Amino acid sequence: MIWTILLCGAFTVCAGDSDSTAEAPDAKPTFGIFTNPQPVTIEGYSQDAMEPFVSPDGNYLFFNNSNSLPQTNLYYATRIDDVTFQFQGEIGGANAPGLNAVPSMDVNDIFYFVSTRSYSQTFSTIYSGTFSSGSLSNVAIVPGISKDKLGDINFDQCISPDGSTLYFVDGVFNGGSVPQSASIAVAKRRGDQFVRLKNSEEIMHKINTHDLNYAPDISKSGLEFFWTRIDIVNSQPKPPPVIYTATRSSTSEPFGKPRKIEAITGFAEAPALSPDEKSLYYHVNVSGRFVIYRVTRP
Repeated sequence: MIWTILLCGAFTVCAGDSDSTAEAPDAKPTFGIFTNPQPVTIEGYSQDAMEPFVSPDGNYLFFNNSNSLPQTNLYYATRIDDVTFQFQGEIGGANAPGLNAVPSMDVNDIFYFVSTRSYSQTFSTIYSGTFSSGSLSNVAIVPGISKDKLGDINFDQCISPDGSTLYFVDGVFNGGSVPQSASIAVAKRRGDQFVRLKNSEEIMHKINTHDLNYAPDISKSGLEFFWTRIDIVNSQPKPPPVIYTATRSSTSEPFGKPRKIEAITGFAEAPALSPDEKSLYYHVNVSGRFVIYRVTRP
C-alpha cells in the first residue's frame, strides 16, 4: 500500500535550501530552546507508538501503532505524568479496515484523523468525530480538503487548538510507496466545512521546499509552527527525517525561515506541542521500533 512509510514517518535531515535554515527566524518564540530528550512510557502497551498527540486538557495521549502494518489503529492512554501514560485501548469508532492514524483534537473535543477507509470511492482521507470517554461519535469526512483526484492524497493533518484552522499535507503519488511531492496547506473553517486559503502557498512558502514536508503542528497563538522534512537528493528521499520549527509575527503573515530543533536527533517525526507548549512530543526509531519521546523548554 502507498501508506507503508508515509503517515508518521519514513522520511529527513536538513532542508533543501541550507542558506535559509542558517538564518534566524522572522519572529522569536515566547519560550526558550528545546533540550533534554526523554522517552515516554505507555504502561500496558508494547507495540510501536507513532504520531503522538496530547489532548488540549492534557488528560489523554493519542497515538497509532505502526503504519507499515496491514491494519493501523488509533489508541489512547490516560495521563499519569508528563512522560508516563496508562494504556486504555483503541479509540472507539475511529478504526476501520486499513490505515487509521495521525490524531489531533481541538478544545471542543472535535477529533481529527487520517483514514484510508473510503479513499477508492471518495478520494478523501481526513475525518473528524466528537471524542468522549475514549470513543468517537458522528465520524465523517472533513469536507473542503480533498482535491478529488486519484493519486492526490492528504496523508497528514493537524487542527489548530481553537478548531478554526486545519493544516494538512497535499501528497502526490505516482504508484510508489513514497510521495512524489509533499507540501503543507492551510484551510479555514467556514460553517460546517473547511475552505482552502487562497494565500496558503504564500503563508507556507518558506516551509514548503522541493523536499518532502509533512506532519504539521501549530501553537495556540498560530505564530509557531512545527513539521517534519525529508531531503530530496537526486530525485530520491534521503532519510533520516528532521523536525523543524518556524515562527511569524502575526497570523496575517507568512511563516519565517525554518530552524532545525537541534535537541531532536535520529529518525524522528511527527512533532506535537503539549497544552502548556513547554514540551514537544514526537516519535523516534530506536533499534527498529518506534517509540514516543519529548523535549522540553523553559
